Amino acid sequence: MSESFKRTPTKMVPAPSHGIVPERDVGERPVLETRNLGISFGGLQAVDDFNLIIGKTEIAGLIGPNGAGKTTVFNLLTKVYQPTMGTILINGHDTAGMNTAQASKMGIARTFQNIRLFDKMSVEDNVRIGLHNQIQYGMASGILRLPSYWAGERRQHERAMDLLSIFDMEDLAGVRAGSLPYGAQRRLEIVRALATNPSLLLLDEPAAGMNPHETEELMANIVKIRDRFKIAVLLIEHDMKLVMGICEGICVLNFGKVIAKGTPEDIQNNPVVIEAYLGKRKEA
Repeated sequence: MSESFKRTPTKMVPAPSHGIVPERDVGERPVLETRNLGISFGGLQAVDDFNLIIGKTEIAGLIGPNGAGKTTVFNLLTKVYQPTMGTILINGHDTAGMNTAQASKMGIARTFQNIRLFDKMSVEDNVRIGLHNQIQYGMASGILRLPSYWAGERRQHERAMDLLSIFDMEDLAGVRAGSLPYGAQRRLEIVRALATNPSLLLLDEPAAGMNPHETEELMANIVKIRDRFKIAVLLIEHDMKLVMGICEGICVLNFGKVIAKGTPEDIQNNPVVIEAYLGKRKEA
């Protein structure tokens, strides 16, 4: 990682329940809290007793070996899977029994490990799909093309362009999404997720396939997104330079169980993590 991006050290303090949060988020309701969360598929316990708390504006990491259960956790948080046990609170509200659309309205959005864009649609239209729950005109206005329809369309266009400006993608608004380079498609997926106006953004391997320069820009832009929208970010990532360079709190999974939680410094020096994930230290 080049020297152009530097993580500003964050003081992490104990939360009222399990875990730690950035000091700036003390006194604010956590954006996410999971209590004894778990799911089993047949006889396989994929995630077991998963407890995590994320502060209102925290950038957090979820790491672990392949098959540790990280994406399963994301699927539980977004209600793709219904948990076998435990509780998920988004901004203090229990999501029990909710579906994915309802969880989205609660303020949780995500990107995917494998990019899921509408390839044949334009860049702007992909973003506008994320804005669907913010349409302020009715069906009749849309059918009859009343002034309220055109005013709403103008607001949607302006909002989409504003979001695209985060990654300097305004000039690509009319381009077919499927024709974008890989890194640009990754960025577009993040913009579309932001269009849903989340309070918690889940990023599943956002740096996958990116070169070092693109990864460096991504790190700076994640901080920019957090600061601009005052939201929390939870990311799954295998690039340890990115994780240690940007995350304030990190949770480590192994075989579906949490084996460590703490600051980047805590995780880097945790012997259990070193053995399970980062690799055993060589004897001197």
